[in-house]
Amino acid sequence: MASAVTDNSFDSDVLQSSTPVLVDFWAPWCGPCRAIAPVIDELAAEFEGKVSILKMNVDENPATPGKYGIRAIPTLILFKNGEVVEQVTGAVSKSNLSVLLNEKALG
Repeated sequence: MASAVTDNSFDSDVLQSSTPVLVDFWAPWCGPCRAIAPVIDELAAEFEGKVSILKMNVDENPATPGKYGIRAIPTLILFKNGEVVEQVTGAVSKSNLSVLLNEKALG
């Protein structure tokens, strides 16, 4: 299960993480966000210990999405060593996200 990250914990949980971090920017009212939620949770289990997979509710945490220019949700941003490595917007398939994580986060 993907853990939650907030504006307050973003620096420590994401930017200072020793492992790559995939952040799912979402909102409870967003249909595509709810559609990919099970995929995000499956990936969190599959990549446990290798990639941290976190979810940020954009309604409850407006500062971080604003900082990264999030205009549409779901948006997934992969961070490695505190830097943005890749950004994907929309409901993406599990296979595409697995490839992204294997190539960009672990490769």
